Parts: sequence; structure tokens; C-alpha cells
Amino acid sequence: MKYISTRGDQSPKHFCDILLEGLAPDGGLYLPEHYPKVDDATLSRWRGLYQNQGYAELAFEVLSLYIDDIPAVDLKALCQKTYTAEVFGSKEIVPLRALENGIWLEALSNGPTLAFKDMAMQLLGNLFEYELARRGEELNILGATSGDTGSAAEYAMRGKKGVRVFMTSPKGRMSPFQQAQMFSLMDDNIFNIAVDGVFDDCQDMVKAVSNDLDFKRQYKIGTVNSINWARLLAQVVYYFAGYFQATQQNTEKVSFTVPSGNFGNVCAGHVARMMGLPIARLVVATNENDVLDEFFKTGVYRVRASADTHETSSPSMDISKASNFERFVFDLLGRDGARTKALFGDALARVGFFDLEAHPAFSQAATRYGFDSGKSSHADRLATIKDTWERHGTMIDTHTADGVKVAREHVQAGVPMIVLETALPIKFAETIVEATGREPDRPAKFNGIEALPKRVVDMAADAQAIKTFIAGHCA
Repeated sequence: MKYISTRGDQSPKHFCDILLEGLAPDGGLYLPEHYPKVDDATLSRWRGLYQNQGYAELAFEVLSLYIDDIPAVDLKALCQKTYTAEVFGSKEIVPLRALENGIWLEALSNGPTLAFKDMAMQLLGNLFEYELARRGEELNILGATSGDTGSAAEYAMRGKKGVRVFMTSPKGRMSPFQQAQMFSLMDDNIFNIAVDGVFDDCQDMVKAVSNDLDFKRQYKIGTVNSINWARLLAQVVYYFAGYFQATQQNTEKVSFTVPSGNFGNVCAGHVARMMGLPIARLVVATNENDVLDEFFKTGVYRVRASADTHETSSPSMDISKASNFERFVFDLLGRDGARTKALFGDALARVGFFDLEAHPAFSQAATRYGFDSGKSSHADRLATIKDTWERHGTMIDTHTADGVKVAREHVQAGVPMIVLETALPIKFAETIVEATGREPDRPAKFNGIEALPKRVVDMAADAQAIKTFIAGHCA
């Protein structure tokens, strides 16, 4: 399997090369040259593997289709090291539970940082350590987080040999629990930077550094954001696991509702569907920052300025530039790299939006690729959290509430609707109390975390400033 850029660079690369690289040199995102197709016999075999041998075996099977430059015995060992009941709390790893009227919740948040990002980040940490040791190299990871990516990355990379993490986050825009998870880490290889701005400013800094090819090569800059294909690939696995739990045979279809701001979580579902997983609909759920909902309803992709990015009670989706969306548009346009570059590299920089409503491919977003969308407000979140608790005795976090609200609007009779749970409620306790009048459960290991000493550096939203910081800590 070889990988190419969404912006036209057709120079094929192996998996382990793009694992450490992040963005392509032309500013695009990497995708495989093709999506491997999974037939009925393979689906049946995988179903049995997951049911009898567990998630790690399923992960190995899926990843093996995309990774051919890591020996199979080593890749299997990495999957078995990553996906254990001790780390993720159950044999299923991502257990499915019924909620109501054909709606199911897939639990993705039982890992070390209580968010779905652990599902991929734990594997990514092991992949990084493996490949860096094999090459005898080091890697400086530069990331941006709106809440959960940062802690998941830091917990996955802390203590890893040959890896430093420089994680930017929007100052004051994460929940107290999210901030405490990150800023209380004192490991020598972890550096937290609070940026005066919003998540998109942090993401722009990461992209600017990644596009400075000389600096990137000199300081061995890599990424853990979902612009890194390896992270998105790892997320594909839980779509198969959810499907196998919700169905008895491969003739059945399911739909997924996915809370998504940066489009990475739902893009993994797009990949699974392209592989042949019987997915009827992929429903994107946004909060008040509804750039994705606007596109799927109108064909207009319009990024917002920092001042127009709303601060909400589902802060991990307070994003107005959905980086992974470029991967889907590349597929939507028939993998036309020149056209994709014109849209994401030129039009957005020049006028801040592009309009595909009149493009013949736009209708295929729904008809061929199965996408639909909806959005949720703070009032919706409160009502959904309260109702789900009172009627079902199930407490959900604010982002999952966005998903449940939108799922209820799109559920179809006879087709299981799986909502991807994104985090445990304790990460957003203030809003949970506002909705239900009670504190959410807190795992014992996180008692008193908000009171721990914190180590964080404040910084302006300036790419040169972060480059200077990195250089100063890599001497």
C-alpha cells in the first residue's frame, strides 16, 4: 500500500514514512492510493475474530490492509499491547449498549483520558516508539487540541523514548478537568502551550510549522492531530466493531451519528464505508460551530474567523476549520488533486469559502457517500442530557448529547443508529450539573486533579513563537 497527497503530489510513500511526517510537502493530507475492499467472506471472518479473540485481532486485520512495511508479527504485537481490557475496561474495548428506539451508544471513552481520542492515540504512541527505535531517530510532536486530543496524546507519549510533545491549546477554552489532565503532567518530554486565541489559531500554527519544510526536517516535526493518517486509520476499527455488535449477519445495515468538529472521527467512518462496511448513513453532528452542517445542507464550506468561533459547552467541537474535511472533498471530486488544492490551498486563503452546490459531485455526498448532518445548541444539550438521564438512567457528556439529539432526528426504522460516545461526563461536570442537578461519576484516579500543580506556558498565536520555543527545548 502506498500513500499520496490530496493536493496532487503523486509520489507514493510507505506507511512508516507518513507516520512520522504529518502533512505532505505540498500542504495536503495523505490518503491511500485506494481503499481495500472487504468482501462478505472477510466480514464474516472478522466478525468471528472480534467475537472470539477480541478487538486487538480485529485491529490487526484492518491495519494489515494499509500497513505493509511493519512485519506482521510486530504489528500484531503492537495491537495486542495497545488494546487490552486492563487499559480500556472490557473485552469488547468499545462495548455497545441500547439507548432507545433503535439508537445505540458505542462506548469509546473508557481509556486512560476518558475520551475517544485514546482509541487511536494509544496505538499511535506505540507505533511512534517502535518506528523511532527501528530508525534510531527522535521525533518532536507538535499538536493542537480543543480539549481531548491533547491529553490523549500526552498520556500516550509520556515516557516514550525518542519522543517530545509540544501541545498547543486555546487559553481558557477547555473545561477545568481537561486543562488539569494536561497541565498537571510533569514529564520531561511533555510541553503545554496555552495560546491566546481559539483552536483554529492553534491548528494554523501547527500547519504553518509543518509547511516550513526546512524547520520540519531540522527538528523532526511530526503530528498527532487527525491530519496524521495513522490516527485516522486506527479509528476505522471501531466502526467495524460497532457494526459486528449491532448486527447478526452481513446483509444488515447500520447508520452512525458522529459528533465531529475537525471531521476526523466521521472521516474514519467514510473510510470504513468505502471499504465495504454496510453503513447506510453517516450523520455529522455539530454544535453552534456548524461549518460542516452548513456544507452538507448547502454545498458551501465557509470557515469562520476566530472572533466568529463560538465558545460552547461542547468545547472539543469549537472548530471552524475542519482539517480532515479535505480528505473527503478529495474523494468527492474524484480524487482531483489540482481541484482540491485550488479549493483548500487557494480559495479558502483568498476569500474564506468555496461553494460546491452547483458542482455535479455535490449531490453524491448524500447519495453515493451516505452523508447527512444536523446541529445542536446549548439548550438542546441540556435537554438531551436531562432526558437521557431521567428516562434511561444513562448520563452522557455534552458532545455525545449533540450526537444523540441529531441521531433522534435521523433514525430510520429497522436500521440501528449507533451514536459514537466521545467522552465521559466528568470532563464537563459544570454542564452536567446544570442539566441534571447532580455531579457525574468521577473515576477514583482523577480525584483532586484540578488542584494539582500545573506546568503550562502562555503564548501568542504566532508560528514563529512556537518554532523558537521548540528550538530552545531541543538543544
